[in-house]
Amino acid sequence: MKVFIDTSAFLAVLDKNDINHPEARAQWIKMLESGEEPVCHNYILVETSAVILRKLGIEAVRVFQRDVVPAVHVVWVTREIHEAAAGAHLLAGRRKLSLVDCVSFEIMRRTGLNMAFAFDRHFQDFGYKTTPA
Repeated sequence: MKVFIDTSAFLAVLDKNDINHPEARAQWIKMLESGEEPVCHNYILVETSAVILRKLGIEAVRVFQRDVVPAVHVVWVTREIHEAAAGAHLLAGRRKLSLVDCVSFEIMRRTGLNMAFAFDRHFQDFGYKTTPA
């Protein structure tokens, strides 16, 4: 089974000070051991790397790139996906909803994914299941 991974989950896995760290770490290990395929897109990698650098430093970015990213199937955002997501972003008109979130929803819709490893409530707001529940 494929599970979409959001920036919020990556951050919780890597940041020991994150309130969701114990649950996120356990979920990450369980997912990898069970053979579930983690999926994200390249915008998530950019966003995650930027936040990790700001919050945790360059060594944490190295750990992310070396140990985490290779375990994830990365979907590369095409112009078509970007434009569809940008339109949805503007249409939604929500101040706290990001373009990266809209790209995630567009990719999940196109690939038939309905489960996200995320601590971002927007996934549930847009009809997706999240894990941990």
